[in-house]
Amino acid sequence: MALIADSLLITKASAEYVLALFLGLPLLQKVSVVVVLPFLYNLVWQLLYSLRKDRAPLVFHWIPWFGSAIPYGMQPYEFFQDCQAKYGDVFAFVLLGKVMTVYLGPKGHEFVLNSKLADVSAEAAYQHLTTPIFGKGVIYDCPNHRLMDQKKFVKGSLTRDAFRTYVPQIKQEILNYFKTSANFEIEAHSGGVANVMETQPEITIFTASRSLLGQEMRDKFDASFAQLYSDLDKGFTPINFVFPNLPLPSYRKRDLAQQKISRTYMSLISKRRAENDIQDRDLIDTLMQTSTYKDGVKMTDQEIANLLIGVLMGGQHTSASTSSWFLLHLAANQDLQEELYKEIVTVLGSEGLDGLSYDKLQDMLLVNNTIKETLRMHMPLHSIFRKVMNALQVPGTSYVVPVGHHVLVSPGFAMTNEKYFPQAATFDPHRWDSEASTALADTVDYGFGAVSKGVSSPYLPFGGGRHRCIGEQFAYVQLGTILTTFVYNLKLSTPNGKADVPPVDYASMVTLPIDPAEVKWEKRQTCVL
Repeated sequence: MALIADSLLITKASAEYVLALFLGLPLLQKVSVVVVLPFLYNLVWQLLYSLRKDRAPLVFHWIPWFGSAIPYGMQPYEFFQDCQAKYGDVFAFVLLGKVMTVYLGPKGHEFVLNSKLADVSAEAAYQHLTTPIFGKGVIYDCPNHRLMDQKKFVKGSLTRDAFRTYVPQIKQEILNYFKTSANFEIEAHSGGVANVMETQPEITIFTASRSLLGQEMRDKFDASFAQLYSDLDKGFTPINFVFPNLPLPSYRKRDLAQQKISRTYMSLISKRRAENDIQDRDLIDTLMQTSTYKDGVKMTDQEIANLLIGVLMGGQHTSASTSSWFLLHLAANQDLQEELYKEIVTVLGSEGLDGLSYDKLQDMLLVNNTIKETLRMHMPLHSIFRKVMNALQVPGTSYVVPVGHHVLVSPGFAMTNEKYFPQAATFDPHRWDSEASTALADTVDYGFGAVSKGVSSPYLPFGGGRHRCIGEQFAYVQLGTILTTFVYNLKLSTPNGKADVPPVDYASMVTLPIDPAEVKWEKRQTCVL
């Protein structure tokens, strides 16, 4: 013990001596030491890292800690393409202090998305990012087996029978929005300009809340409530990924939005509990009745409210982004828009929009292929992360990803790559015309129903593996109804008359068009309003 004490005293004395030397330096030399030493350490660390044959090639960076955050954050797909040209499909880069090992292409999808649960963890990668947004006890703030059960609880509201009731509700919400939104006020105007970055997040929230959460909850929603979800959405940025809590205005808005939305859900849940008014009206009733885990533990009402936030946020990402993009593409492509219009009118027949149903949506091949093509070109999430929990060998290489590092996969990069999709930069729904629907022959059930086991396809807009999005079919119902209702009622064009769409804004982790993203609209003869 005496030796340990002596060693501690010597260490302390040495530290104090070094500090005294530093404090005794002139100001310019102090600044030089503070600035230069991290850069020297960064260069030496990268040199030693590059000498290891068991590590993926590391993208060189000058700025310590920040690493490649700027080129990755501004243009992730261009960054990946440049790195692929230099290093191949497997490489690593530093992102705000974290080492990310990237594996591009379908083999990468298989490597990351189908890795064993013990080896990689989505919860460890995302918990600090998502918990302030969704709340505690749900999604990634719980063990994986709990999340699988939560998916199963929600899955009961995503059946074909449920979808048949949702379509007319979603359609009516859109028509009501056409009447009341300042972007349209369609009963008073025959044309105008709409900013899809304002309209589509609101339409997404209103239609999802009406169909999934019921009329009683929908009545509590207005444009300000949609803005709360927008404030939550802004919590998904690279800086939030590294620093989940900072004293910044965007963080305060995020936290305030989470509290207000949670209180709104809790008020209805508490009311139904108090009045013993739990039926089978909506997802809220379903969760209040069936949300008991396999081990007998029941979700608390607060956890139910938090899960409801997560459910609508999932749709917010997919439908708001995707519907914004397909409206912009249709405005820029008049021929495609008219082709869609003819298909919609033909399928609906003499009933017109009154006859729009889930079954008729299935008969609209071009409508569904337009959604599919939009998801190909504009996958909402450009990167998917996992944290490595056990050292992970990269198949076919000598590379080992150590514990604590992250692996990254980008289906969006493959889906916009010429290697897998000829003329990948061209928006062409007809590329899917001859695509046969693939049955889920090789499936696995993680606890929430059978999903495709294979993830080696270059087309994975809803992810894959145990964390595959369960809302895929609902997304097609919601998006199909939005697309059909827009095209049947409105003719779209670009305000500047040019056949182009806005560039992508990668500032968040969701691929949105740069705001303002506007379309010019005018009523069609078939407009029902």
